[in-house]
Amino acid sequence: MSDTAISVRDFRKVYGDFVAVDDVSFAVASGEVFGLLGPNGAGKTSILECLEGLRLPSSGTLDVMGVDPSREARKLRNLIGVQLQSQGLPANMQVDEAMRFFCAYHQVLPRYDLLDRLGLATKRKSQYGELSVGQQRRLALALAIAHRPGVVFLDEPTAGLDVESRSVLHDIIGELQADGTTILLATHDMAEAEKLADRVAILLMGKLVTVGTPRELTATGEGFTKVVVRTEQSLLTTNGTEFPAVHQRSHKDEYAIYFTTDPGPTVSAILAYLEKKEDKLIDLRVERPSLEERFLEITSTGGAG
Repeated sequence: MSDTAISVRDFRKVYGDFVAVDDVSFAVASGEVFGLLGPNGAGKTSILECLEGLRLPSSGTLDVMGVDPSREARKLRNLIGVQLQSQGLPANMQVDEAMRFFCAYHQVLPRYDLLDRLGLATKRKSQYGELSVGQQRRLALALAIAHRPGVVFLDEPTAGLDVESRSVLHDIIGELQADGTTILLATHDMAEAEKLADRVAILLMGKLVTVGTPRELTATGEGFTKVVVRTEQSLLTTNGTEFPAVHQRSHKDEYAIYFTTDPGPTVSAILAYLEKKEDKLIDLRVERPSLEERFLEITSTGGAG
């Protein structure tokens, strides 16, 4: 088996006069969690739907585990698992009926263990329409992975989930990856992408802006590091003292916040200042830019940087 599980080359999707995806190329390695990020209308769903065989590409080449989704739908169906934002199950279908139906389609035994794991053990006889949004999302995940597919497509998998359910889902994603499953994750949750994804691709207006690991992306751009300081007398929030390498400064409540391109000299100067002024340090944090901050920077500049 190739080391590449998903290949997208020169992909274009057009709806009438509207270009939803314009000449996008990327590859996802086997066993990788790959995040597909972008604002609404960026083209994420069009890419997913074409990879899943639900729509035809206007041009370009798509490959999922050696299968062309547009030409080999029958072969594709057992290779992939899909968790859609809206599952579309009949409102009167019971949870265990849905599990039996999907597993029969894939010719595997029902995976009731997944219902138990995802907190649906007491809901087996409940109808789909009676479930909360979070319970519907958990059922969608269980159905997507019940046949142990090699590639799983997750579209906003934690939307509507409570904290405990999100944690369980993240654990399951980790277990799937440990078993060699490839996961393509489309999400608006930047913290989730930063935590789970090995690499991410950022889309903007149908174009691929950048691809890399979360650490690589947060290290590019303006490259500011955030230094957050709280002191006993709060002198840093009330004076205008300049510190080395600081490009922006602000304060929130009792915290002074500095954005610096070189945190070493900045922190040293702040500590020296506090010692001179005899203001006791209570809290000091040095934080890398988050993926969300980098994402907002990219989207606000139209992809520049």
